[in-house]
Formats: sequence, structure tokens, C-alpha cells
Amino acid sequence: MSQKDDSTTAYTCNEYRMEMILLALEKQMARPDLTPSEKESIQNEIQRVKKEMDMI
Repeated sequence: MSQKDDSTTAYTCNEYRMEMILLALEKQMARPDLTPSEKESIQNEIQRVKKEMDMI
């Protein structure tokens, strides 16, 4: 039997969900038809998600 390594943590559904949200937002940022206000709004949401994910 193998022992569980305490340095690893389980990958949760919430973490996966946040990653998918971040990917979708980054995909939206690639759209060429965005207005400057839409870009700013999406960028703000990206920053919020990254902060929630402890990426910044």
C-alpha cells in the first residue's frame, strides 16, 4: 500500500470551474470586435478570477 503524500492536495471541482471560467474570459479577450469598455470589463473579471485562484 502507498501512503498519501501530505504535500499534494486534491484537485477540486471548484478549481476546475475557475480554470474554465478563466479560459473562457481569455478567449473572449481574443475577439477582434470588442469595444474598449468590453475589454476593460473582461480584463477586470480576469483579474478578479486570478485573485480568487491565488494567481496574483
